[in-house]
Amino acid sequence: MTYKHIQHIDKDKDLIIPCSKGNLEYLKELVSIENLDFEGEFSSSQLFFGKKGNRIYALGLGEEKEVAKIGEAFRKLCFDNKKYWKESIQVYVEHLSVNEVKKAAIGFEMAAYEIGQFKSKKEDNKELSIVFATTKDISLLLKESKDTGETINRIKALIDAPANQKTPEYLGDWALDSAKQTNFKCTVFNKEQLEKQGFNAVLAVGQGSVNPPVVIVMEYMSKPGAKIDIGLVGKGVTFDTGGLSIKPSTNLHYMKSDMGGAAVVLGVMELVAKLKLDINIVGVVASAENAVDSNSYRPGDVINSYSGKTIEIIDTDAEGRLVLADGLSYINKQFQPEQLIDLATLTGSVVQTLGYAAAGMFTNNSEMAKNMSAIGYEINERVWQLPLFADFEAELHSDIADLRNFSGKPIAGAITAAKFLEAFTESHEKWMHLDIAGVSFGDSSYSKMKSATGYGVQLITNYIKSLSS
Repeated sequence: MTYKHIQHIDKDKDLIIPCSKGNLEYLKELVSIENLDFEGEFSSSQLFFGKKGNRIYALGLGEEKEVAKIGEAFRKLCFDNKKYWKESIQVYVEHLSVNEVKKAAIGFEMAAYEIGQFKSKKEDNKELSIVFATTKDISLLLKESKDTGETINRIKALIDAPANQKTPEYLGDWALDSAKQTNFKCTVFNKEQLEKQGFNAVLAVGQGSVNPPVVIVMEYMSKPGAKIDIGLVGKGVTFDTGGLSIKPSTNLHYMKSDMGGAAVVLGVMELVAKLKLDINIVGVVASAENAVDSNSYRPGDVINSYSGKTIEIIDTDAEGRLVLADGLSYINKQFQPEQLIDLATLTGSVVQTLGYAAAGMFTNNSEMAKNMSAIGYEINERVWQLPLFADFEAELHSDIADLRNFSGKPIAGAITAAKFLEAFTESHEKWMHLDIAGVSFGDSSYSKMKSATGYGVQLITNYIKSLSS
């Protein structure tokens, strides 16, 4: 899609009129119908026709409490109706704030995402121009919105891609291409390099797969020679069978999505570079395929890690925390970032706790928690803080290794996973773990099967923007 800005609408052409609940004044000026049969309820829409036969879409934005998610209303309207639109459609946004216009533009761009990327016959999608009408200066905002929406769509395509296409090496190639296109540094460590450097936990997870593991290191430095402001680490398990602790077959095909945390890190690095933010940031993706083979690591094994800590394997399906452990240790040792955030589709436990409404947030830094929570509410990518009490450390005790990877208990799984990761942060005072298992991938009104949501790219990018400002 392309985006244009005009000062005033042409009332004889197709247009969209967003209306908050009960505020229909401008719509009434354009539509000569006494009973509109429309009240502006959130994401409701009504089609009217102008005097020239042009389409006029009334779009409900709901109440003030729903402003954080208005982008979804624009996305749904566009997704459902774009096949009826010609080359362009106007959107009257004079009465919307600049932030609301940004949400609208991102929503339009997200409506362009097509999940059927591997179909032999694809729909012939026409290029659509969205024309925003307002006297406000929104030209730069529209560019940023397009960049944001495009990047979200790219990481959604990555998450939705099948595991036979999306190997760890594929993620590495994706990152290298992204770095070339948007101008940041990217290094991909192959299996031999991982062995030399001691990424033992990553190697253990991936040793049962024909597709070798990789670690991707991305560096965006707008201030050469200065400290690293923030480090990001993403779990990149491109398919998770559970290993020898194998998962049930029900919904196993959805385990292609277990690299959702890695996708966020890849997307954020790309978007930060596109926006040329004034910040130094490093992103690390630890990627492996957790497969079943005669060479797979076993429950009861003791493995080493990049940090030097030994780990007793209780459950091979608790593999995400192993690759993250190496990623966290590496980024701490090599880059010493001021702030450190990891993201992962880590546990089913967080879904049992928070459902599909928010990500689990773990940190001992109250300032980070407050900032991340506020940003999450503002853009409708919410987080909810869960505890890191010392009481849970006993759940990771091992008689034969430094710690074990799973408590073996059916309670507090998300918390004990976070406590495991904490052991590899070297007591970093500004570390945060986000468990995005319930929000990265799920049911959607845009596909018949579960699919990627795009969660996290805006959340982390806006958080980074708050640091750079």
